[in-house]
Amino acid sequence: MIGFKAKVFSAAMTAAALIAPAAQAEFINIATGGTSGVYYPLGVALSEIYGENISGARTQVQATKASVENLNLLGAKKAELAFALGDSVKAGWEGNAEAGFPKPLTDLRALAAIYPNYIQIVAEKDSGIKTIYDLKGKTLSVGAPASGTELNAREIFKAAGMSYDDLGKVEYLPYAESAELIKNRQLQATLQSSGLGVAFIKDLASTHDITIVAIPKEVVEKIGAPYVPAVIPAGTYQGQTEDIPTAAVGNVLVTRAGVSDETAYQMTKLLFENLPKLEAAHSAAKNIKLEHAVDGLSIPLHPGAERYYREVGLIK
Repeated sequence: MIGFKAKVFSAAMTAAALIAPAAQAEFINIATGGTSGVYYPLGVALSEIYGENISGARTQVQATKASVENLNLLGAKKAELAFALGDSVKAGWEGNAEAGFPKPLTDLRALAAIYPNYIQIVAEKDSGIKTIYDLKGKTLSVGAPASGTELNAREIFKAAGMSYDDLGKVEYLPYAESAELIKNRQLQATLQSSGLGVAFIKDLASTHDITIVAIPKEVVEKIGAPYVPAVIPAGTYQGQTEDIPTAAVGNVLVTRAGVSDETAYQMTKLLFENLPKLEAAHSAAKNIKLEHAVDGLSIPLHPGAERYYREVGLIK
């Protein structure tokens, strides 16, 4: 009888030993964007970095409609890390219902300001569209409804004294689908918010004559922060022979208050210690700079991220 009890106790202890590591494992779901954008390949790279270097971490990458959906996933505790545009982060924190946030997402915490997104309007060359004002009466895709990109579109049009009513037709489609419609001559232009060198524009430019459409500096200045005037350098895309003025909005890596300080610390540290791997995943990561990691943030830093920035002397 004693031997049986000892065996049962031993088996229970073995089972507990096997269960314990699983209970301690930390799940990190990374909310990104469409697979043809910039967020997704960077999210995949981060997933690999975290999976290999954070003890016990199980990582997953989720393709989404980007900023607004990502922030709401954090709010619902269905993600631990998310990519989002700075203006969407501000709207989420404030609970801007029109922007897609029914209530304030006060659990949002910043890990880092990363690279800027450029508002990139691409038009079929034959359409004759050269500036945002030439879009009047034309067909345009503005990204998924209430996505970060679509919020950008609304702001840009408002500053230019225009609205969707000025367009011939509005489509609410992500990158890849918009490009396909342009290829098939079913759409004249698309407005998308992304890092420079985005795959869908490169692909489109390799098979079609396109125009990168100008957003004048004075239009961007009317919007104000977090938008800043920017330039898409000549040669960014095939056939683009001139610098094109546009708007840029900073991207932010966002987590939530419930993520442990240690995990947030490791995620921040590993981000900046592995920039070459991120750059290999997408060239937009070349613009991720430690010295700008806390610039323009509209939400509090996660304490784990703050610990890292104090260690490296970015925060005194």
